[in-house]
Amino acid sequence: MSLRPGIAFLADCPALLAMEIIASKWSMVTLFALTDGPLRHGELVELSGGISRKVLTQTLRRLQANGLVERHAYAEAPPRVEYSLTDLGRTLEEPIRMLTAWARENGEAVVTFREAAQAARTIEADQATLVKSPHADENPSRF
Repeated sequence: MSLRPGIAFLADCPALLAMEIIASKWSMVTLFALTDGPLRHGELVELSGGISRKVLTQTLRRLQANGLVERHAYAEAPPRVEYSLTDLGRTLEEPIRMLTAWARENGEAVVTFREAAQAARTIEADQATLVKSPHADENPSRF
């Protein structure tokens, strides 16, 4: 595959399709949570740390529509529904593990960079404000 601009990520590129499917942080978290086996909706909410039930439902539906997750409803009382990875979904286990390992190894560096960049933006904004603001002694108020 060529890495020249305009060649690597054409509109119909398979890599673009893959990124579209898993770009949502909740998609990645949900797929990762399902790598150990089937889980119920409530279990996924607990494991996902911070996802709302509504967003999880939307995420699961999107993953189902892409053939990565299957929903199995059991004919019991009370009703029980479990979600699991399909064979296609299982093909993402290794890439997700690799991204997780990368995040563990490099997450602190990313956070440090973000904090430094934010501090630099704050300093630049403060300096710009000082340049634009007239000094109090140059513009005395008249009463």
